[in-house]
Amino acid sequence: MFCPKCRAEYREGFYTCADCQVSLVEELAPEPEPEYYEFIELMTVFEEASIALIKSLFDEAGLEYYFQGELSRHLVPLPFSTRLMVRKDHVSKAKWILRELESTEE
Repeated sequence: MFCPKCRAEYREGFYTCADCQVSLVEELAPEPEPEYYEFIELMTVFEEASIALIKSLFDEAGLEYYFQGELSRHLVPLPFSTRLMVRKDHVSKAKWILRELESTEE
């Protein structure tokens, strides 16, 4: 028996998931294939404040991104660069946001 929500397996004799409170099923439906996206380097960032600002703007816009090397900046006290990686199909919107940011900083 399996929970269709959390996919936990139960022994015979159980009919409800203890965590999800839903009825168990005999077989689980196959999990959907994961989606893979290509990410492109958009820019290199050196300052912690810039990273925080970009994160807030991109989060608000619903963009998928990450900063490659962000955590290594905290391990060694040197000015390491961090690469801003943006999902390929979000690049044009990300560039627009960054251009708007540059125009407000001038």
